[in-house]
Amino acid sequence: MGREVSTTSREQLESSGHHSLRIHGKMPDRHNAKQPTEPLMKEFIRLGTQFAGYRDYAKKAEENLVEANKCADSLARKLEQKEKALKKAESDAAVIEDLRKRLHEAENALSDKVTEQAAREKDILSRLQSQSRRFVRRRHQEYELESPEGDELLDALSLLEIHGDEARDGLVDAEAGLSKLFPYFFPKKEEPNTFTALAKCFNLTEDLGLKLRHEGLKIGVEGTTALVADSQQNVDWAKVGDIEEMETKKWQTLIKAAKPPSKPILALLGCKPASAPSSSKPEVK
Repeated sequence: MGREVSTTSREQLESSGHHSLRIHGKMPDRHNAKQPTEPLMKEFIRLGTQFAGYRDYAKKAEENLVEANKCADSLARKLEQKEKALKKAESDAAVIEDLRKRLHEAENALSDKVTEQAAREKDILSRLQSQSRRFVRRRHQEYELESPEGDELLDALSLLEIHGDEARDGLVDAEAGLSKLFPYFFPKKEEPNTFTALAKCFNLTEDLGLKLRHEGLKIGVEGTTALVADSQQNVDWAKVGDIEEMETKKWQTLIKAAKPPSKPILALLGCKPASAPSSSKPEVK
């Protein structure tokens, strides 16, 4: 309806424009002024109708413009939101790409670390097994695990711990034994505080066993000589000491024969030797 009014109003304006020119171009006379004609009133009515139509059309256009502005503002806000979302998406994509790159680098580093750790464990396993073999060669004792872990490294460590326990117990026993023997071999020395130093005292080029035996033989001869002298018997000691041409068998026979009468003397000296057949040979220092 608004469009029809607009078209009609435009045509009426064009028509009224020509009539207005004719009206204004011709001076009415007094007779005509007093009696207005009917066509002129109709023309004013048409003008009023056109004005009312234009006003409604303008009001409608203004409302449409306001609505269009609202739509434009809404579209502008949506566009701004889309742009912000796009920028955020691009930023997130960059962050994701950086994270992917860092993750790839971390995976490579982890792979290198795993390879390095595997090589290190292999070297440790080889060293543990080598130590166990050395214990077996020296101790002549080989062990097997009753309940293996199923892990080569842990099993090799457990086996080495067994050898280590055996070696530790052996060192404790050796230290106790050497500590007991030390006063007899080194009566004028003070016993060392550490096992290593104590063991070095016995690890000499000199034959400590033979030396101790000679010392015991010396004490035995001196004691026997003293007892014979105390009995006030005449003994040719030069002849007694001449044993260069004595055979071993004869010496063993003499020693065997001397055992019964030597027991009271040994008991007097507080010595209780173990009863065993003697295989000693004549020794000269």
